[in-house]
This record gives sequence, structure tokens and C-alpha cells, in this order.
Amino acid sequence: MGRAFLVVMDSVGIGGAPDAGAYFNGDIPDTGANTVGHIAAACATGRAEEGRSGPLCLPTLDALGLGAAVRAASGFDAPGLTAAPTGFWAAGTEHGAGKDTPSGHWELAGLPVTWDWHFFPETVPAFPADLSAAVALAAGTEGILGDCHASGTDIIARLGPDHMRTGWPICYTSADSVFQIAAHEETFGLERLLTLCEAVAPLLHDMKVGRVIARPFVGSPGHGFTRTGNRRDYALTPPGPLLTNVAHDAGRKVHGIGKIGDILAWQGIDDVRKGPDADLMGHLHDLIGRAEDGSLTFANFVEFDSLHGHRRDVSGYARALEWFDAGLAPALGRLRDGDLLILTADHGNDPTWPGTDHTRERVPVLAAGIGAGSAGLVDFADVAATVAAHLDLPPVGPGRSFLP
Repeated sequence: MGRAFLVVMDSVGIGGAPDAGAYFNGDIPDTGANTVGHIAAACATGRAEEGRSGPLCLPTLDALGLGAAVRAASGFDAPGLTAAPTGFWAAGTEHGAGKDTPSGHWELAGLPVTWDWHFFPETVPAFPADLSAAVALAAGTEGILGDCHASGTDIIARLGPDHMRTGWPICYTSADSVFQIAAHEETFGLERLLTLCEAVAPLLHDMKVGRVIARPFVGSPGHGFTRTGNRRDYALTPPGPLLTNVAHDAGRKVHGIGKIGDILAWQGIDDVRKGPDADLMGHLHDLIGRAEDGSLTFANFVEFDSLHGHRRDVSGYARALEWFDAGLAPALGRLRDGDLLILTADHGNDPTWPGTDHTRERVPVLAAGIGAGSAGLVDFADVAATVAAHLDLPPVGPGRSFLP
């Protein structure tokens, strides 16, 4: 029995979303955003030379059909991505509301989001007074710090000393539907932070806020502060079955890599391997080598988005893509006969675009293990339907399989 590997390259969009004009960065609509296309153009014109040089070089992804998918999605000829595909490719369109991580992953797993997420206003304070009071009560403090939109690293640097002095948690948000709580692992306590986030998560979920995120850090005012790898996401539970639930209920092993457990609220997942993306690539290689027949491995590589997209770091994003491409090649070589590996994304985050938010884009859908060909334009939910069909599972969601 074959296996399936569904790998999400977080934020690696390819432009062309038909409803991009309804989504904004500040007051600029996302119309025309194209994460891969604009990175390739920047590389070709010498505007992405920090830590790398020259045209964007993605031979493995391009052979699978990345350049062809960009052209199908947006009509854009991405410089350097001109290979004749030897894999099976398509361009995926999201139909549910939102351009954030849960929306994209849930729809790829067969469950489009049918409501509007709650986003906090870019005001100070950003949070309703009753919510801030509830968080302080749960923390056992007289108040909270932050109460605004902020970069996580910036707000920790700015408010870390006050946090250590007062013990008040640092609460902030972003352009995503999130409520983030930062606290010092030693002076506040990691377990106390996780308990706090778990306690307040139902309040935020009732508001249709997608995630409460624990952001632990260490350090001191004199030496600076550093976030640790003990981040924990508390996601709203999906209101219906996902691909992972269907696989698990059929008795199949479901392995997660990266943030998948947090994003899917642990629905139908047997185990998760975490770490920075460099470690995650090793975990993907390992599971390709040893995962059980009939199993599903669902992976998220987040650093394209978290380290480079939101920070509008074009060179860094290009470096991350080239690193991923180089690591992917030997992984593909380890696939067994009958395996299916699909590479896709959950939204865009064009580092050349104004603002710091995600961008509403189509995404690549690149498949290894089913020969060469194209399905043209597909829906996000078609990915779940295709994986389910490959694994001989019951149908999931509204999508249709594009297996040849």
C-alpha cells in the first residue's frame, strides 16, 4: 500500500488569486502580489544579493512544475523558472475566508472556513478591556503589558525589562487572527505561561480568534532577550472532519512535522516532530525512509513565512527557497513505488509587497509519484481529496481528486 506526504511550504504563493482585491495590507489591496514571481524577478535583477547571488535557482521545484504553476496562476513568467515539468503540477485556489495559516491548512485538509476570523484593530489598546482583565486574572497579575500590534522580537526587546520587574505578561497581536502572550521562561515560568494560554484560549476562540500563541523567551536586560523553541499554539478546533481525522479513523498512522499539530488542533494526529526548518527537513527524510505503508505524513515548513515573508526580507526568502530545493532533491529520491508526495502552500507572503501581512494568492500544487502532467487550476480542497483517493480512504470535504 502506498503512502502520502503532504508538505506545506508556508506562504510560498504564486500570485493570481481571483479575489485578491478584497484582501489588504494596510490600505493596499493584494491585487498583483506574487511571492515566487517577485522573488525571482528581484534575484534576476540583482536585488537579492545578501547571502546569495544571481538568478533564483530552484531546479528540483521547477522540474516538478513550479514555473509552470506560476504562469498558470498569474500569467507571470518567473525569471529562471522555465523548465519543462517532469512532475505533475497545478495551481491551487483558496475559496474560504481569510489568508492565514489555519484557513489555508484546514482547506488543504478538506475543510474550507465559512466564517470571518476576528482581527484586532491597529489601535492602542488593541484588546477589549474585559479580555485584558480576564488575561490578567488568569495570570494572577494586576494587568498586562503591550496590548497592541507588534513584532514579537521588537516587543520583547522593548518590554522584557518591565515584564521581569512586574511579572505582567506581554500580550500582542499582528495582522493575523492571533493573540500572543510572551513571558520569560525562568522568571515567569514556562509551565505557567502554557497554563495561562490554555486557560484563556476558549475566550479567544469564542471570538473567532484563530490561535492563542505562547511565546516564551530567555535573557536579561543587560544581554538582550531571545525567544526559545518552546512556542505552543492553541488553535480553534476545526468544526468538521479533516483529512487527518479520516486517515486516523481508518486506522492509518498520521505523522506531523513542524506546526501541524498546533494548526490542526491535534485532530487525528498520532505524533509530531518539531524544530527549526533545518531539523524538519531531516525529519521528512527520516519519515520517507521509515513511515508505515498506508500512512499520511503532513508537514509544515514555516520559516519562509516567519523569518522572511513578514519581515519583507527578499534575499532571506530566496535563500530559504534555494535551501529547501536542495534538501528536497534527495528526499524525492527516497520515495518508494506507490508513494505520493505533494508540495503546496497555504497562502502568500510577498516580501516585495507593502506592509507585513500575508498576501492572498494562489499556491503551487506539485506532485511526485504520479508521473508527469497537469491538472491546471484546482481548489485547495482538491488536495485533500487527492490524498484520500491515493490512500484509498473515504472522501473528505468538497474537493475532487486530480489523480490521473
